[in-house]
Parts: sequence; C-alpha cells; structure tokens
Amino acid sequence: MTTRGRPVGDVDYEQHGHRYAALRRTDPRIEARVHAALGESRTVLNVGAGTGSYEPSDRYVLAVEPSAAMRAQRPATAAPAVDATAERLPFDDGSFDAAMAMVTIHQWSDVEQGLREMRRVSRGPVVVLTIDAPALHRFWLADYFPEVIALDQTRFPAIDAVAAVLAHGSADVRVEVVPVPADCVDGFGEAFYARPEAFLRPEVRAATSGFGLTDPAAVQRGVDRLRDDLASGAWDRAHGHVREQAEYAGALRLVTAVA
Repeated sequence: MTTRGRPVGDVDYEQHGHRYAALRRTDPRIEARVHAALGESRTVLNVGAGTGSYEPSDRYVLAVEPSAAMRAQRPATAAPAVDATAERLPFDDGSFDAAMAMVTIHQWSDVEQGLREMRRVSRGPVVVLTIDAPALHRFWLADYFPEVIALDQTRFPAIDAVAAVLAHGSADVRVEVVPVPADCVDGFGEAFYARPEAFLRPEVRAATSGFGLTDPAAVQRGVDRLRDDLASGAWDRAHGHVREQAEYAGALRLVTAVA
C-alpha cells in the first residue's frame, strides 16, 4: 500500500514489510551476476526497488518503490527512491543506460506493461531477477508446504513470457540459472535449501511472501511436520545430502535483454 490507498501487488508491504530489510539482503555472489548483466551502464533505474538490494554503488542509481514502508528501510547511503509504479514510470524514453528489477515482477499489477516501461526508459540492458516457478517443485520445501509452492505457480510470470516481452523488437534476450550458495544472505526461500531449521522461524517465513499469502493452518501443518522430521532425523535421511552442496541450481533466474 502507498499513498494510493491500496496495495499495488498481492502483498501489503505497509503492513507486512517493516522487517524485510533484516533478512532480504544483498548476496555478493548473486550481486556479481546482476552487475555483470548491467554491463558498462553508468545510470541505472531500479524498478520495484524495495530496500535497495543489488543496487550498484559505483554508478548513478535511481529507485522506484511504491511502498512507503519499504522506502523507509532503505539505508541512508542508498539511491534516492521515487514513489511510483512499474506500470507508469515517470521518466522520458531512454532516460537511463539500464533498468533492473530484482525479484519484484510477480508483485506488479500488469507485468507486461511494467516490462515494456522498463524497455522504454532504458537505452541499454534490462535486467530482471525472478523465479521460474515450475522449478520450485524440485525444492524439498514442496514436500512440507505444497500450498505455498502451488500459490507461487500462479504468482510468478512464466520465464518465456517475460523473455518474449523483453525481446519485442530487436533485443537479444538471455536467461541464466543463478546458483544459490549454501550460505546465501538474501533470505528468499531457496536461500535456506541447506538450512531447513530456518523455516521454523516465523521471521524467515515472513520474508517470503508466499508464506504470508497461504492459509495459516496449512503453513502451521508444514511447520509442525518439518519440526518433527528434523527431530526424528527423517528430513536428513530424505534430504540431508543438500547440506553438503556448496550451491543449489534451483528456480532463481536472471533474464537480460540487450537492445
């Protein structure tokens, strides 16, 4: 919710986003991929910027974020943030060298329009970090919280559809699988693939919007089962091998369009 008086996506970050910055932080290994995709751009627009994760500090950045609660959590050293939405970016055509959107497009009311707007205002790369929802079924979390995974299938736009919008015209689009390190500090769901105990903590679940949108009773059933399986060793017998994996090639995708 913003001064517009209603949430702009399916999560009301004015009510639920006040502790977001504590868990959703920039992971340096993911950051390196994002910044490489931005190329040599010197001016960057970050759309749906949240608290500022993955914004480069060595170039001029302007952020667009419609939630006052999220803007308030941006560090004092972060780029200035404009109260606006992806679907109506208040900038002239070609105003920036590049545009980026970090795990936010599933919150937009009109994803296609928002992506078109990013292309419109960028002279160069458009870089989108998002989730390939069908790949979430491979994540062990689906065994415990199937309702959360099922909901996310309806929320995240298909990667092919995102690429098709960004490719309109002459843009070259590439899609990369982004491996998630075992000690990832950006607290989205797959970041804890090797640390299952984390999902017993309410603050960890609260940092992934799918949990907040799922029936609390279903979430609690999953928490209870996970707690029991961790205590009995059943989780480790079924999934313990992932604790030894340095990284996990799951559902995280980097989509880059270069005109």
